Formats: sequence, C-alpha cells, structure tokens
Amino acid sequence: MADDLGYSDIGAYGGEIATPHLDELAAEGLQFTQFYNNAKCTETRAALLSGVYHHQTQNFEIPNHVTLAEVLKDAGYATMMSGKWHLPGNPVDRGFDRYFGFLVGAVNFYTGYAWGNPDNPMRLDREVYTVPEDFYSTDAFTDYAIEFIDDVKDQENPFFLYLAHNAPHFPLHALPEDIAKYKSMYDEGWDELRATRYARMIDMDLVQPEWALTPRDTLVPAWDTLTETEKKEEAYLMEVYAAMVDRLDQNIGRLMDYLEAQGEADNTLVLFLSDNGACPWKADRTPGVDPGPAESYRTYNSEWANAGNTPFRLYKQYNHEGGIATPLIAYWPDGISEPGTRTDQVGHLIDFMPTFAELAGATYPDVYNQHEVLPMEGASLASVFAGEKVTDRPPIYWEFRGSRAVRMGDWKLVGERSMGWELYNIVEDRTELNELGDSKAELKAKMAAMYDEWAKRSGAMTNEEGIAMSPSSQARY
Repeated sequence: MADDLGYSDIGAYGGEIATPHLDELAAEGLQFTQFYNNAKCTETRAALLSGVYHHQTQNFEIPNHVTLAEVLKDAGYATMMSGKWHLPGNPVDRGFDRYFGFLVGAVNFYTGYAWGNPDNPMRLDREVYTVPEDFYSTDAFTDYAIEFIDDVKDQENPFFLYLAHNAPHFPLHALPEDIAKYKSMYDEGWDELRATRYARMIDMDLVQPEWALTPRDTLVPAWDTLTETEKKEEAYLMEVYAAMVDRLDQNIGRLMDYLEAQGEADNTLVLFLSDNGACPWKADRTPGVDPGPAESYRTYNSEWANAGNTPFRLYKQYNHEGGIATPLIAYWPDGISEPGTRTDQVGHLIDFMPTFAELAGATYPDVYNQHEVLPMEGASLASVFAGEKVTDRPPIYWEFRGSRAVRMGDWKLVGERSMGWELYNIVEDRTELNELGDSKAELKAKMAAMYDEWAKRSGAMTNEEGIAMSPSSQARY
C-alpha cells in the first residue's frame, strides 16, 4: 500500500512518473478502475485489516474485530508486516509474527523520527529500532519484507505480507539520483499536467470523454499567475514527489524479482493500492529549504494534489472521488482468469477480509480472544479474479469528519461537511459535475435514509451532524 498516492500518479492510471514495475503488474494482472479506500490514513488501515467500517471499531480502540493477520495465522499462514502501522498497539499483538516499521502517521524517511517527537516510533517486532546512517525508509521496508519472507521460505506454510510504505506521504524526501530523473519535467505547471493526464487517461480508456475534467480548485492559483521564482520552487516540489513514487516502484520491482527467484510469484496474490487520494495539506515546516534531504520538511500542497487526483474532485479526507478512488492492481498468474484486463467492478477495502478468507480457506470467527466479533461488511472479490462480477455487492458507505457518502450500484450520494447531499450517476459522470437530485428526488431520499440508518448502526456522523460542522478551509469548488 502506498501512502497519499493520487489516482493518476502511476503510469498504469495515466501518470507520467516512471513506474514500470507497477505498470507491468497491471498489464499482466487485473486492473480495477472503481476501487475505493476511506480517504484517510488510519481509517483506511483499520478497514483494510478488519473487514468492517472503521467507525465500528473506532480505529481499533474497541476489541470487537479480528485482523487479516489473525484470521490467516489461524489458517496456518506465516504473517508479517513492514512499514506504517498508524493504529493502536503493535502489529505483533494483532496477529503478525514479524514486524518492522513505525507506529505513528509520518516519519523522516532518513532518520525514522516523527517531526518534533522525542520518542523513536521505529520498531523491529516489539523492540525500539535505531536506524543506521544509510537508512531510507522505502528501501528499508522492502529489505525487511524480503528478509521476513526469506526466513520462512523453506517452511510448508504459506505467507501473508502487509507492506505499508510511507511513500509518497510528506515530508518530501527523495534521493538525489531519483530527483535528477525529473529535472524540468514539471516546468509547465499543474494546469498543463492536469490537462495532459486527462487526455492520456481518455486515450487509455480509463476516463470516458463525457466525464469532463473538473475545474481547478479555486484555492489553487492559475500557473501562469506565478512569478518565475515561484514556478521554479513549485516545480521542484513535484520533481521530488515524483522521485519518491519512482523509488517506491523500484522497490516493488525488487520484491517481485525476489518472488520470481523463489518460484513464488505465480502463486502469490499481489495487491497494490493507495490509502487515500493525494494530500492537499500545507505542512511546510522548513520554508526556504529545498525538499529532498533529511533536514527539510516540505509538502506539495493542494496545487499538485489537484493534479494527482486527475480528473476527480477534491483530495485526501474528502469523499468525492478524488479522496476515495484508488488504483487497485491485482497480480496473480495462477489465479486471475483473464490477465491483462481491466474491471469496472466496484470494490472497497472491506472486501479484502472476505476475499482472503475465501481464497485461504480460513474461518472468520464469531468470537476471538473472548470477544464477540462483528460480521464482515464487504464482498469477496474471488469471483472477480475468476472473470465474473459481484452482482450482489452491498452499498458502500463513507464518513470522515462530517464528509459522507453512499455508493449504491451506479449511484453515489455525497455531502462534504457543512453541505447538503449531492446525487450523481457515477457511470455517466464519474467526475461528479452534474448533480441530479432534483430529477431523482425519490432515489436521493432513499439513499439519504440508508446513510443515516448505517451511520446510527456504525457510529458514524449522521447527515444532520455533518451539515452542522464548519466548512473545510483546505478546498473549495
């Protein structure tokens, strides 16, 4: 899983960043075009690992759930994790045999420390881990992932690896040799980048021509209004971001090369996705310092995030498509019936638990560690891998800080915090520009009632509570 990666940032989804390894997985696997996350780091991780909505577990604060690692461990799997945890406790207490990574939300890629935090969040299993001088997190997380698999390669038991990279989440830290590849690539600016990606996505049949490109966020200035100095600084931010994605892809290539060398690649299901859309937050803590090295703490803000989520609206933390739509690549030569194809099957993170349980022949428990376990909320994707469709997929719900949504079939009801409901036909209008509530009042009311019923059941904010919140200051159309 990537962190804060935009929908169109990798080549297979229309991006210009060099991601040959991910592109190869997509070309030889199954590429999902309508898969969803939860728009936010912790909330995505909680749902991915538990198979229920993050509200139901209060992001793992309530002992009413199991993790993928616990279910698969009971089915005989060796379980391991490398990377960002960002949930309560430690992964080795939640079913993982081995763990290397950090427990918090963001760290310095070179030192492993969170900004301004005197405590070291890095762990090797349960022990505090002090990083060596040549540390770079994207490389190190892959090193340990490979080491963990290598340690069990001679065992008869299968393995489950959760590799949760922190790239390309801020701070913008990248190695000089990777940054050099992108010199001058973004000199034309974010407006041109959005237009170029949009055209490429149409050519690739990822976007339908009738889905108009969303307007530039009104908080984002037109590129041609910037001074030359501002353009140079902004372009360099994106160069470093692209370098981070590039290095992420290199490491996915290293992992796949290892699996190939061990003869395991064909019978290993590999899934790649992002935890939310591109990030608009301005968290520059070292203004005037060039991004890239350890002493910098820079972000690229809503200007480039608007391009990262081309062609969609909004970003991380919002429930329009720009916040929740993620690439999902499934690679499994022995298990995917039609490799090299795309699917428009609608899916969500909560589908991983039923999918893995079915494929592994694992039992999802009613009780675990003397606690009753919530039933799974998702639908297995095993039939999709076999070339079929999930026809009885239940509606999908979202809520984060008053931003809320429902996806039911071709229809999506969405409301940002402080705002009322908007209704869209996602098949005809994936960019959510033609609101249809006036002509579909009955459907709108039905989905609104469904949402409130779910919110009360799950512990999410109701529509009324979301409208009562203050509007966001980080984005506006």
